[in-house]
Amino acid sequence: MTAIWELGLAGTAQAVAAKTVSPVEAVTEALTRISALAPELRCFVHVDAEGALAQARHAEAAVAAGAALGPLHGVPVALKDICDVAGMPTGNGSRLTEGQVAARDSAVAARLRAAGAILVGKTETHEFAIGGPDPDLPHGPARNPWNLAHYPGGSSSGSGAAVAAGLVPGAVGTDTGGSIRIPAAFCGLAGMKPTYGRVSRSGVSPLAYSLDHIGPMTWTVADNALMLAAMAGHDPRDPGSAERPRADWPAAAARGAAGLRVGLARGFHDGDAAFDPQGVAAFDAAADALADAGAVIEDVRLSPLADYQACNRVILMSEAFALHEADFRERPEIFGPYMRARLLPGALFTAADHVQALRRRRELCAEMATAMAGLDVLLVAGAVGPAPRLDAVRPDTMLSGPPSITSPCNVTGLPALTVCAGFARDGLPLAVQLVGGPFDEAAAYAAGAVVEAALGERARRPAIARGDAAAAA
Repeated sequence: MTAIWELGLAGTAQAVAAKTVSPVEAVTEALTRISALAPELRCFVHVDAEGALAQARHAEAAVAAGAALGPLHGVPVALKDICDVAGMPTGNGSRLTEGQVAARDSAVAARLRAAGAILVGKTETHEFAIGGPDPDLPHGPARNPWNLAHYPGGSSSGSGAAVAAGLVPGAVGTDTGGSIRIPAAFCGLAGMKPTYGRVSRSGVSPLAYSLDHIGPMTWTVADNALMLAAMAGHDPRDPGSAERPRADWPAAAARGAAGLRVGLARGFHDGDAAFDPQGVAAFDAAADALADAGAVIEDVRLSPLADYQACNRVILMSEAFALHEADFRERPEIFGPYMRARLLPGALFTAADHVQALRRRRELCAEMATAMAGLDVLLVAGAVGPAPRLDAVRPDTMLSGPPSITSPCNVTGLPALTVCAGFARDGLPLAVQLVGGPFDEAAAYAAGAVVEAALGERARRPAIARGDAAAAA
């Protein structure tokens, strides 16, 4: 018999609607798994067991009364600990804000509640979504469920680990330079960074206003499409929010790839020795899977990845330092060493540097728009390779580490979906990204579901998720 945690987001919602699983059962199992596995994974920083069970009982009463059910009715979800949830602390992974309780829901929390989801708690984040896996912080660092000695990716590390280990079927992440898609790649998930402005950032602690995105992290593409449908929508409280119609994303995830025009962005990784050959092979296998499904494939040439990365880093670090400058001047010791190392270079950028980065950003956006004009989707490598060891991730890796394959879509604001594209020889996940045109998450979902079905092995789960903790060590 399939356990509730194995049903996923859509499967749990369907079981609740069919009355084969109750919201109380779904939430109780999630809380039991969190209690058993989260301490080892270090992926949750706050669990509202009492509140979640109260929400679940209310949801169960609605089912019994025959009330209209939301698309996520009775489904437990978690939010990255930079997203406000009324009555829960928003610690931002930092001693600076540890224990500060939110007075109201963020827009994304409110939308998930309106869809019927049960908000069970907050997941671990790097400090203010930029510091790395810092053992000097109040919580974490989170561990990768596929191998506890390895990095789950960041900064939405807790969300990635929690979903991969089956503690919750869906979690919210944020993405300014890749912080949804990197954990999705390293943990073997579907992670969507929607188009800039698609999901409101109101009530979410900012990192860089012009680059921040909010998105869903789930086990499957179908689940991801369903969760985005609950999260998206215009919000006047977010000045960057876009008033654009939503597509039927769950239907898009089921449509297949026949006739899709897919561009292969090989130039981002070809000839770069930093990219693991196994990841390159996963890219090639994904291209073959799309071609076999009827997609039209062609190569696309774009500016070097280094141009996008430099543009992203100058804007991100400049804006992030501006946000935290006062606290850095008054009490720098309160921040962890990872955040200090990653943020302080922003103090050295000049106004001229920032302006030049903004100018280059416009050029890169124009170039990408021209390339996408004849395409539905770009296929991009998902990561440099499998997840590195946790002890190999250093504070200075934002500037001196491996290439940032995720940064182009933060610079351009385009929707990008990371999906699992197989596994490396050591059992760690491999991934690719599917990039849609502006506000065309649907095309990314259609292509991503094909790749996932061909390569993603969704029946395969980390050993720790199935109760074999020793095998995960």
